[in-house]
Amino acid sequence: MNTTTNPHTSTSLHYREGSSDKVYHASIEARADGFIVTFAYGRRGNTLTTGTKTTEPVKLEQAQAIHKKLVASKLAKGYQITDESGEAGVVYQQTGNEGCDSGIRCQLLNAVDESELARLLGDKQHCLQEKHDGRRLLVRKQGNEITGINRRGLVVALPDTIRHAVEELPVDVLIDGEAVGDVLHVFDLLEVKGNNLRERGYLNRYAGLLMLIDPTHAVLRTVSTMVEPADKQAMFETFRQRGCEGVVFKDIDAPFSIGRPNSGGSQLKFKFVESASFVVTGRNAKRSVSLGLYDGDTLVPAGNVTIPPNHAVPAPDDVCEVQYLYGFRESGAIYQPVYQGPRTDIPASECTTDQLKYKSEAEAA
Repeated sequence: MNTTTNPHTSTSLHYREGSSDKVYHASIEARADGFIVTFAYGRRGNTLTTGTKTTEPVKLEQAQAIHKKLVASKLAKGYQITDESGEAGVVYQQTGNEGCDSGIRCQLLNAVDESELARLLGDKQHCLQEKHDGRRLLVRKQGNEITGINRRGLVVALPDTIRHAVEELPVDVLIDGEAVGDVLHVFDLLEVKGNNLRERGYLNRYAGLLMLIDPTHAVLRTVSTMVEPADKQAMFETFRQRGCEGVVFKDIDAPFSIGRPNSGGSQLKFKFVESASFVVTGRNAKRSVSLGLYDGDTLVPAGNVTIPPNHAVPAPDDVCEVQYLYGFRESGAIYQPVYQGPRTDIPASECTTDQLKYKSEAEAA
């Protein structure tokens, strides 16, 4: 490992023990009149959490010292440096603009319950797609500049595979999708050749997406979309049997609308497995944390969850994703919680009680 002669030093590490399988990447990148030290980490195969160890560009010698110290700290914790085969998995490249507001906003979905499935599966007004279990990611190409954008509209680092795939697209675009590891499952086309497509109906935008991206592409994968009721019903059952996270229904004629409506909307989701985002309110003994949700302006208790050994224990005020069977109305606590990981892309204000599906304690007995 050489951290003193190459100004663009990049070190990838991995850690495996028992069920733990994590990767960590640290890099020195040239920025303006200096250098920054960036990092990306997380479970192998998942979309990584990214950040920077330098709030502003520093001299090369200082960046090298920070990078060397960072790598040494990981080696001391049992990480190993990745060999040339790429053992550590997905490599990220950052721009230095991570965390800046892109000005782009997502369309967010409300959930539906089983009572609405018959209508949505039986009509021809709503198409059906798989809901992938990843992280929301928009990618904009403007000339040679490729920008990743999360669900909050903030600039984020991109896996190199996704960056290179978008670079190869023949025109400037803004695409919307769900990142799972180093693959982007693309479901919407919002801009092409500088033209705004948001006012067009969804199926029209999706048709443009199919013309832009090769359906056999290994990294940019357009999501399968069904409109006919028989096809929707068949795929719905297939997704459920596969253990997929859920499905999404989209009004084929609806324009793209930013934000989340108070109820309903032109795009709706149905989850086969319940999950929600919670605020960590404290650390308990034996790798357990307490959870909270906002009920109006009040943060109320929502139970506890144990953190698996292959995850870092989150700190108070962090946001995390937790799978659960149902919530109890009487106590507000969730039943059979399973920790899924941190959610740096979701603000605490969105961790609200109306995410939960409830049963009374009498019903659950």
